[in-house]
Amino acid sequence: MRIASLISSATEMLFGIGLDDEIVAVSHECDHPSQAALRPKASFTNIAADAPSALIDRQVKELVAAGKPLYEVDIDLLAELRPDVIVTQAQCDVCAVRYDDVATAVAGEPSLRHTKLIALNPMSLGDILSDIRRVAAEVGRAEAGERYAASLAARIAAVANRTATLSAAERPLVACIEWIDPLMIAGNWNPELIHLAGGRQIWAEPGKHSTYTPWDDVRSADPDVIVVMPCGFDQIRTEREAESLKELPGWQDLNAVRSGRVHCVDGNALFNRSGPRLVDSLELLHKLLQPAL
Repeated sequence: MRIASLISSATEMLFGIGLDDEIVAVSHECDHPSQAALRPKASFTNIAADAPSALIDRQVKELVAAGKPLYEVDIDLLAELRPDVIVTQAQCDVCAVRYDDVATAVAGEPSLRHTKLIALNPMSLGDILSDIRRVAAEVGRAEAGERYAASLAARIAAVANRTATLSAAERPLVACIEWIDPLMIAGNWNPELIHLAGGRQIWAEPGKHSTYTPWDDVRSADPDVIVVMPCGFDQIRTEREAESLKELPGWQDLNAVRSGRVHCVDGNALFNRSGPRLVDSLELLHKLLQPAL
């Protein structure tokens, strides 16, 4: 079996299932585990990712408005490698190569006419476990996928069991900032992570996409904990970009700031990827929200 993965979360799933030797290509963002970075890159970005947050946001909006792709597939490389399976995503047009672009490129390349496309679209931890099982079954490793999913489910349950009986008063109000300029509060699976980890939040619904949020809304709610996790940024860049939050009106008066409960995390590696390391994210968030547990 020859597999190409065009999304980092799927690459992590494939390695977790034990398909190291079958992976012939990955996306330009795949960097975990370290072996993934050694595989040929079958996608590339049209965004200047090193630009400031506001400029990146503007680039994304301009490309989308013009109907141009943010990311593209290296169809020549895929034609050369001839994978049996390509794993991609149908969740977010601004996070990875669009499913329609992959399907169109594959359909137009005769050497890939027998290639199977698997599209992932998870919105919860349960969906991610299901995706692991589905991908494993599609490539003939159903038992390995079940074992891997079960090990992750056990870790999720361990956290959930510790927080199940917490009252609302024992759960800190949490703001997870997924983008700094303009401000965006994390949606998708993050509200579920917050609840399981022992917190509560009021700006996003489980399973709904992240949304732009007025600063005044966050300020008036006065969160007890703020977790800064910009999409695509590592720990160092997050810490650097988060300095601008100090300039927001009323920042120093927030309960989270006064109590020293503002945390910068590696969103690119953890909270932004809809893969196995969301379980690591849950465990980290649990430590930040409920240190006594």
